[in-house]
Amino acid sequence: MYVTRLQFKNYRNLFDGEITPCENINVIYGDNAQGKTNILEALWLFCGGHSFKGSKENEFIKFGEKFSKIKAEFFSQEREQSAEIIFNGVKKEVVINGVKKKSSASLIEKFNAVVFSPEDLTLVKRGPSARRKFIDSAICREKLKNAVLISKYNQTLNERNALLKDIYKHPELKRTLGIWDDTLCRLGAEIIFRRLLYINRLSSDAEKYHLGISDNTEKLEIVYNSNCGAELGDGEEEIFKKLLRGLKYSKKEDINSGFTNVGPHRDDFDIIINGKKAKIFASQGQQRSAVLSLKLAEANVLSSLTGENPVILLDDVLSELDKKRRDFLLNKIKKYQVFITTCELKEDEALMEGKKFFVKEGKIS
Repeated sequence: MYVTRLQFKNYRNLFDGEITPCENINVIYGDNAQGKTNILEALWLFCGGHSFKGSKENEFIKFGEKFSKIKAEFFSQEREQSAEIIFNGVKKEVVINGVKKKSSASLIEKFNAVVFSPEDLTLVKRGPSARRKFIDSAICREKLKNAVLISKYNQTLNERNALLKDIYKHPELKRTLGIWDDTLCRLGAEIIFRRLLYINRLSSDAEKYHLGISDNTEKLEIVYNSNCGAELGDGEEEIFKKLLRGLKYSKKEDINSGFTNVGPHRDDFDIIINGKKAKIFASQGQQRSAVLSLKLAEANVLSSLTGENPVILLDDVLSELDKKRRDFLLNKIKKYQVFITTCELKEDEALMEGKKFFVKEGKIS
């Protein structure tokens, strides 16, 4: 897939207008704090309505205005399509191909992208929540069903946690805990099952990329760590039983802490280089190589699962990489439509040949 036009009105600091990107590399350059990342963020919003920067929806509306609107025209699923998102400070409105939708989740199966940001380069060293967010974001963009599944799990988890806090004050409520346990474990088993399948595919592709970036000197593996003992090859029913068993053993701890201590919301995955955990033993360069391999694998898996290449968004990530890793990345994304933000045009051949957009104080030229 590829974007043919992006329009914006009252969006952040950008002047009302549009860009018409090419199908290959598009370079968005200018000084810091001029609005470059806002363009990439707007594109990413069409993946499901959420910012990769974690911004709140009212932050998308230009100061002093009552609403903000972005529209993308793109070629996907063998036809031209369009999508609009309107933020009014209360509830966003989503229109796909002229039809108003109930939820921004409807965008998931229409528009696909993979974003590389400086924060991603610290994924190895960051806490488990960042890695869970990485994998869940990936599987949500694979299917709308996965996004709905994770949403239902989180709602059920919040209800169970609320009950746990009440049980501490009202012990007689303990007998109602089993009602939530069954539902939570059913949903949790499906999430873990899908994560394990995804990690298996991701690890295989990431290993190949990492061999290339390390000149065949380092083997990369990704190992999923389930706190209920679930493993690749387990069926959903087997995982369900393991989760139930885990909740049974942790019930006392759950009540004392007022929090559910077993489930996919507590899982993690390890990035292994040559048999050693990268977060403990890898150098900064090795960690960045591992993350690049992961993100490239994410794009490749998404392409395989959906049948279309996602749009690639590089948010000022090239400045964080040395020449070897920068050249490797640019070489591997040639088959995608790419949007790159940078402060200055370097002598990279790909950047010099790409279509360029200069951004200054929100104005694009």
